[in-house]
Amino acid sequence: MKYIFFLSLPLYALDQLTKSCVLQFIKPDQPHIVIAGFFDLVNIINTGAAFGSFKDNNTFFIAISCLALLFVVFLLVRRRTADAWRDTSLALLLAGVLGNLTDRLLYGHVVDFLLFDLHVPFAHPWPAFNVADSCISIAVVCFIIHSFRSKEASRSPEIL
Repeated sequence: MKYIFFLSLPLYALDQLTKSCVLQFIKPDQPHIVIAGFFDLVNIINTGAAFGSFKDNNTFFIAISCLALLFVVFLLVRRRTADAWRDTSLALLLAGVLGNLTDRLLYGHVVDFLLFDLHVPFAHPWPAFNVADSCISIAVVCFIIHSFRSKEASRSPEIL
């Protein structure tokens, strides 16, 4: 439960606060340049999933998000043993799913506002994203680390 209160909820609040500021201060057609040629704050409507794929499927993504939300909360509340990597990844996933679900329910789309241009062919520019998307991405990295750590722990022989 502490992961929900100390990680998920503050990150969810940060996500919603930043999106509220973007909606209030940044017009969709007027990006704010933060670092010229590298980083802009924008106001982009995303009706799809990652990288704008599967556009105009808001109802589908609301249903998937609700199922994911229930599953993640169930796993966080039901945990049997303490595992910081697992719990951190679940808490980050909870914050991300809840943040984007809130947007879909309130606005009918997700608000993306962080736009980086990495000046490489596949990321020129990188698709815009938000705090919730970042939480989901970091959660995936934590899950990967957790899975490797679990495999190493099961392989190492115990000393008697």
